Amino acid sequence: MRSGRLQLVLLAVWAATLAVALGVFAQTPQVQTPQAQTPLVQTPQVQTPQVQTPQVQTPQVIHTDHGPNSSEAQKAHYVVLVSLDGFRWDYAKRYGAMHLLALGKRGAIAPQGMIPSYPSLTFPNHYAIVTGLYPEHNGLVRNNFYDPARQAAGELATYSIVNPAAVTDGSWYSGTPLWSLAESQGMRTACLFWPGSEAEIAGERPTDYLKFDDRVDQFARIDQVLAWLKQPAETRPHFITLYYSDVDHAGHQFGPDAPETKAAVLKVDALVGKLQIALAATHLPIDLIVVSDHGMTKIQGDWITLDQFAGLANFETVGLLLYGKTEEDRARVYNQLKHASDKFQVYRLKDVPAGLHYSQNPREGDPVVVPTGPYAIRAHGPGLNPDGTAKPDRAPEAGSHGFDPATMPEMKASFFAAGPDILPGRTVAPFENVNLYPWIAHILGLTAPKSDGDLNILAGTLRDNGETANQ
Repeated sequence: MRSGRLQLVLLAVWAATLAVALGVFAQTPQVQTPQAQTPLVQTPQVQTPQVQTPQVQTPQVIHTDHGPNSSEAQKAHYVVLVSLDGFRWDYAKRYGAMHLLALGKRGAIAPQGMIPSYPSLTFPNHYAIVTGLYPEHNGLVRNNFYDPARQAAGELATYSIVNPAAVTDGSWYSGTPLWSLAESQGMRTACLFWPGSEAEIAGERPTDYLKFDDRVDQFARIDQVLAWLKQPAETRPHFITLYYSDVDHAGHQFGPDAPETKAAVLKVDALVGKLQIALAATHLPIDLIVVSDHGMTKIQGDWITLDQFAGLANFETVGLLLYGKTEEDRARVYNQLKHASDKFQVYRLKDVPAGLHYSQNPREGDPVVVPTGPYAIRAHGPGLNPDGTAKPDRAPEAGSHGFDPATMPEMKASFFAAGPDILPGRTVAPFENVNLYPWIAHILGLTAPKSDGDLNILAGTLRDNGETANQ
């Protein structure tokens, strides 16, 4: 009896420490946890990042009736896939993210990072993870881009992550994301934010999804995941996504070395700790996979503006992407830019190095500009007002990403995973994020289409070595 009371006291101390670390002791919902399964992990007290967004009370879930899980799907295990946007590969060890490091120790970890696809940006890489396709194959070649073919067809020709008309239009997306794959095979899914999840893709939507709203309370997100997992087996989703942006926001505003970024790292680490406790309390066979989309680096210098080196009057431009209207224009600007600066390389589209996987999609533009270091590059400055005066400019952000991970290791992302299908104590060498797709599909017992990923890359982390589906 005395040992049982002591364990309860230790658990209470642990919970209080976690609440203080998050600065929300009075608001943290209580989650009952089986005593035998709760790790007594001490969480450091941290300050929350200075940048905070207004919170809304509850997630607004959109439901699509796909009927119940098939009898076969009900036998499958569960995957909760968490994205910590901008969580660089070395942040966990560097800043002491104890819950994430413990998760990797209990299962699998990539101690030297996971390799994002080029460009190492948010939408292209989130969608690469869930389709197994490089950006030039999955359709999202950057966060914002132009499509000459759609322009010629009289359709919306510019994709922007802040334009709901584009984000929710499935015709922009290629491949079969994991939620569409699962739904097509009789398995219910739920997405609490993930690029692409608001659109119908490959003929399917998640059973439950939300329109992106970063004001949704961080604890309410975990509560929503639990609500899905508490549903009856017939309707309970087996594949769930969850997303947090705190670390990316801090890295952009303050840089990767700032105390605000450290605070954001420890904040989301504490959230992961809370999530783990909540998942354990369900007693369901859940594989928890925590990844990031890219890393972060400190930007050097001021803007590099391409129209200072080349005449772009006959070009469509989006960011640093250049879309020449004629072959003559494309060749001319290539020649003007190819020796203009040591801060970037320029290629004709067909000649982009094979390792970038960025030479086949007209959405990538032509010529293609590739930064050689942590430089902020754009086609044009802010331009002029109607009266001829210059519009105000803004300095580049303190931190950024999007660069080639082969030459800038700061771009590497994170990978941690543990659960009933994953062997404990496994470390993996850096691997391309497209390999997650066949790996997760296998864990769920799904038949995956051919992709740029290879199950063999991560098969050694699995109890069945990637040879048989869940029984």
